[in-house]
Amino acid sequence: MVKKIQFHRPPELLSKCNQCSQYSQWSIYPRALEYAKTLACERDTICRTDGSGPDGWPPKGADPRPSISPVLTNYDLSRRESPTVRPNRPAPSRAAAAIRVNSRNSRMPRAPSRAKRLALAPAFGHEWSMTNIGRSYAGPEGRRSLCPATNQFARNRRAISSPRSLHWILSLALLGATTGLSVAKDRAQYAAELRQQLVEKVMPYWYDTALDRQNGGYVLSDDAARKAPPAREKQIVTQARMVWGFSHAHIKGLSQGQRNYLKAAEQGYRFLLEHFLDKQNGGYYWTTDLAGKPLNERKLLYGEAFVIYAFVEYYRAGGDRGALTNAMELYQVVQKRAHDATHGGWLEHFERDWTPIMDPRAEAIVEVAGCKSANTHLHLMEALTELYEATHDPEVAESLAEALRINATWFYPKDPGQSAFHRHPDWKLATEPSSAGLSYGHNVEFAWLLVRAQTVLRQSPAWDHFYAHLNHALKYGFDDARGGLYSRGLDNRPATDTEKIWWVQAEMLAALTDALKHKANQAQAQALDKLLEFVLAHQVNPPDAIWLESVAADGQPRSTAKAHNWKANYHDVRAVLKFIEAFGPGPALRPGR
Repeated sequence: MVKKIQFHRPPELLSKCNQCSQYSQWSIYPRALEYAKTLACERDTICRTDGSGPDGWPPKGADPRPSISPVLTNYDLSRRESPTVRPNRPAPSRAAAAIRVNSRNSRMPRAPSRAKRLALAPAFGHEWSMTNIGRSYAGPEGRRSLCPATNQFARNRRAISSPRSLHWILSLALLGATTGLSVAKDRAQYAAELRQQLVEKVMPYWYDTALDRQNGGYVLSDDAARKAPPAREKQIVTQARMVWGFSHAHIKGLSQGQRNYLKAAEQGYRFLLEHFLDKQNGGYYWTTDLAGKPLNERKLLYGEAFVIYAFVEYYRAGGDRGALTNAMELYQVVQKRAHDATHGGWLEHFERDWTPIMDPRAEAIVEVAGCKSANTHLHLMEALTELYEATHDPEVAESLAEALRINATWFYPKDPGQSAFHRHPDWKLATEPSSAGLSYGHNVEFAWLLVRAQTVLRQSPAWDHFYAHLNHALKYGFDDARGGLYSRGLDNRPATDTEKIWWVQAEMLAALTDALKHKANQAQAQALDKLLEFVLAHQVNPPDAIWLESVAADGQPRSTAKAHNWKANYHDVRAVLKFIEAFGPGPALRPGR
């Protein structure tokens, strides 16, 4: 007989099946683990017997067959309607008697008062239907009840529905609401899922697909929906970011078996030294062909900064002091050739011999020739932060302090609406239409890199500046309904570009992680949960867990690219590891810096 299941939480809180990425509905609520789940999925037998539920449910030793009889079909997530259910294939055995949802044989205890229902709501993250406290089920061990506060089954449903137990449940729920215990549990589950993706899919993907075993270095060209065009060159930013990503993964203990990420990083490090390094003038070329012959011999500060960043991380991963020496030598070249002694800051575009390119009509590749940019100065600050922490060199400290001051003053001020993409060498604002607006991704990336730089310099972190940019992005650039951070906006107005780009989501994940590590905030906690929900549902490519380049506001793919010269294992891997270390269920990663 076909029945209806009444949902007690909104459809947007549905979770996804780890096997097939279809949406699923836990028949009890997300904070109360239940013996089985009901899936909107044709592969129900596979999905519901693989232990892929939260915390590894069903438990080891339990009957692996589904313990709930109805399966959701044709559920429209955009409408608030009850899904139609149909009997299982195959029917569960008598020993694993199915949970009978709303059946005549399952009598419900009397519901608690409205006051108790409202009091429990904040602890469990949505409007609780308190009639479910004490709901009984027929399972393999006889009739039992599930306590939503303790996740434990009780033999006698009256033990849960009694006034004394309800008082205890109410107290525990209120404690969770005030301390954030239930929220932390959810994040631990997210962290476990993300770590599993990182270990089993993401890093193996980069290792298996990006290493150029013929010429050295890395070749990146891949797409989730179509055949990607073959790579024709190797770019300095790609090579450096891949060295950083593999080094960072090794530092965090992710190397395993035949996939040695330190060796993978070494391959890129050697290629940069042998083919990108200009031994005559110093610095590193912008591009080479696949074999390593220089193609574009210009020097762009943006690329030089990432080489410093990568070499420091490679030194940390393997202890090769030569890498740290090479990073310091490049820093000294940059200071000599690119630093603006008159106005402060750094020029960004140069010919091979370090002659500055100042004509704004020239092909700049990154940002605008003749201007100083927020993007390049941000990543130079990022590189100098790690170089100073590794060397404690006083000159590097001075440069880092200067970069920090310039970013906080001219590009990412305390009034985020006044953020600027480009300024002229004398710091006058570039007023061309192409320089108008702000990037929410860069603003929140600056926010957490600001605190990181100040911490390394042993300054008091400017948390007010941090929260100004984070809260501005949440107010004007965040999709409160679906989750995710938009791309661009203008001053203090709603976003003008609602595309959701992978690296923007990653930097928002990093910033929200640091914000909640610093202090609890309900709005930021909700934003983090919504962001993770959106990314896992729409940005992550299920077969390999690589984040798609961009999706529309509603999650529809815009660009299904997975790897290319501007998309490597940098933004998302860094943000995911930061989140796992902050909210993971235990010491799952080797301690890092």
